[in-house]
Amino acid sequence: MSRSRDNISVPYGYEPPVDASKGTIIYYDAFEDSTDGELDAAADLAQQMAFRKLVLYPLHEATGKRMFDEPLSPYYKRVDRLHEWRRERDDSSIIVEGLEGKRKKYTPFESAMRHIAETYPSPHFVYVTPKMANLLASYATFEEWIVKIRLVLSEEPSAATLHPRLQKYAHRWRVAENGEK
Repeated sequence: MSRSRDNISVPYGYEPPVDASKGTIIYYDAFEDSTDGELDAAADLAQQMAFRKLVLYPLHEATGKRMFDEPLSPYYKRVDRLHEWRRERDDSSIIVEGLEGKRKKYTPFESAMRHIAETYPSPHFVYVTPKMANLLASYATFEEWIVKIRLVLSEEPSAATLHPRLQKYAHRWRVAENGEK
């Protein structure tokens, strides 16, 4: 029995290419008033920081109602808009996550992140606005999951409005900057 078909010939000194891309960045938002420019900024950040995947995670109306105390437009309309933007961008690394559309009810952030962690490659970075970051920091479970992910804020938060838990875990988040590597 010959094993020659299992042998591979490579030139002397050959080293396999190293995949410099890393995990997943999750854009966690309602996408109610987000512009194409904001979506483009998130996609550009994912490319600049060499992420394998950019996951757009739109919140269901029931989740938005519990989180923001204000109504959101129908989920399917916001998702259709994200799919349209993704088709225009023509980038296969961008994914619109449909978990909340399947559940059709309130989905806690912890459940969403557990699903993301099981589905997409790590490390996991969550891209949010400063308002959303403060909201997430107000949850009792914030300290449990902040050690498993990192936050990337879309803009610099004002120090006066920064939640105390965000201040405590300042080493676990940063602000997205143009040209960041």
